Formats: sequence, C-alpha cells, structure tokens
Amino acid sequence: GKSTLLQMLCGTLNPSSGEINVRGRVAALLELGAGFNPEFTGKENVYLNSAILGLSLEEIDAAYADIEAFAEIGGFINQPVKPYSPGMSVRLAFSVAVHTKPSILVVDEALSVGDARFQAKCLDRIKQMKESGVSILFVSHDVAAVRTLCDRALWLDKGVVRALGEVFPVTAQYSEHLFDRSPEKVIDAISTDSPPEPRKAQRPINHWGSHVGIIEDAGI
Repeated sequence: GKSTLLQMLCGTLNPSSGEINVRGRVAALLELGAGFNPEFTGKENVYLNSAILGLSLEEIDAAYADIEAFAEIGGFINQPVKPYSPGMSVRLAFSVAVHTKPSILVVDEALSVGDARFQAKCLDRIKQMKESGVSILFVSHDVAAVRTLCDRALWLDKGVVRALGEVFPVTAQYSEHLFDRSPEKVIDAISTDSPPEPRKAQRPINHWGSHVGIIEDAGI
C-alpha cells in the first residue's frame, strides 16, 4: 500500500475516496524505470521527464549538463534506456529528480539499488535539499536510512497508522515489532527470579532490543 499511496500523492493514480492536497512541484523516484520511455535515449527521457515536471525548454537546457554529470552513466545517456541496468536507471532518474527544483521529493526504496558510493552521494544531495527547505517524503524498510534522512516517521501496518512522531521512537517501535522481542518475553525467557524494575513507561524509547540492561539517564 505504501507505493500506491505515493503514486496518488504524485498524481499518477486517483484515490477511490477522500482528497489529496499537494502544494508545490513534486519530483518522485518510484519503482525502477517509472516515467521512462524504454525506446527513448537517456537524454530524450531527461527532457521528457523534466517537461512533465513543468520545466520549460530553456530551464531543461540550463540544467542538462548538471543532470548528465551527476548521473555518471557516460555515453549511455545517448543510447535507449531499454537495456539499462537497474543501477543506471536509478542514477538517471535520481539526477533528474534533484535537478528540477522540486518543493517535494518523494523517494520509494529506490536508493537501495546501485553501488555504495552513489548511494552516499544521493543521501548527501537529499540532505542538502532538506536543509534548503525541500520537503522529503522517504519510504523505506531500512531503519538506518530513515533515521539518517528524516526528522519524523510514520509507521504503516496493513494500511493502518501504528505510530507517528519523532523518528527515533517510531523506528524503535517498528523494529521491536518486527522482531517480536518484547521486554516481557525476554525477561520471562532468561530469568525465573524477580524481573528488574521496568523502564520508565512514560518516556519514549529510541532503541530496541531486550531492555534487560539499558542506560536510562546520563549526565555531567
């Protein structure tokens, strides 16, 4: 359901009920190759995608050199995208998305493809865009990536909101649910003596695990 929701936010699908209000230009990285015509060259797809995002021909001409340089696919940009590898497709799609001056950048798991150096390059660019005021909507199962890029997190489970708030507590709850290792189960499994005092329930966790031994406070 996450990808379907993002497609509705980007306007490629219409909701069967309810309303979606988006303010500003949206650039999206959804499933691999989305928005690319496989018979067109990489360069032609750059112009096509940029035009769909609302850029004028003059704006695309001005941005093209930067898009080509960031994608780092060399002469393949002048060849049809049909035989592109997943990594090459992501490189080109991401480069177009970040150079079209969006107000909102939507990323759906796409950065999991490609080499580590390019992934780091993409994360750095997203951080720069975030600092400049661009809204980042990032969907991923990778807790570390979510914590790196996001200030707030939404945990969806079968279309139902399970948690919404600061990124560390929400991702900790998600991880704990994923591995189903609640503190009570762990304590029961390892000890028949009186369990240790429970952690402060009113304070949100920003970690996950057994909670048998945790640092609750630290100070100087």
